[in-house]
Amino acid sequence: MSKIQVQKLDHVALDAEDIEKAKTFYSGLLGLKEIPRPESFDFPGLWYDLGNIVLHIVGSRKPSLGKHHIAFFVADVHSCAEAVADAGYEVKWDPYKILGVDRFFTTDPEGNRIEIQGPEKVG
Repeated sequence: MSKIQVQKLDHVALDAEDIEKAKTFYSGLLGLKEIPRPESFDFPGLWYDLGNIVLHIVGSRKPSLGKHHIAFFVADVHSCAEAVADAGYEVKWDPYKILGVDRFFTTDPEGNRIEIQGPEKVG
């Protein structure tokens, strides 16, 4: 079981060239629950259930990189950062503060930008 407990999805827009690497990241590292996609979809992809929001990972020839990203809110952002770093992914803490929130950016195996937020560490 993953150390990361995603509580809500803030925003989304993702493509992935290698669906298996994406699955390892989102299912394995982040511990998201994969759900079936419609049978009519004849292209690669993954869907994840995040409560009342579904995250779509869409297979494509080349992901669109840049400032586009998804953001997850987790129970303990500092423990999450340790797990992400231990898995070999870069953790870059954001210098721009949001009141009551600590956050960092990382990337999935395709280079898609991921923001992870959690309650601010006090003390």
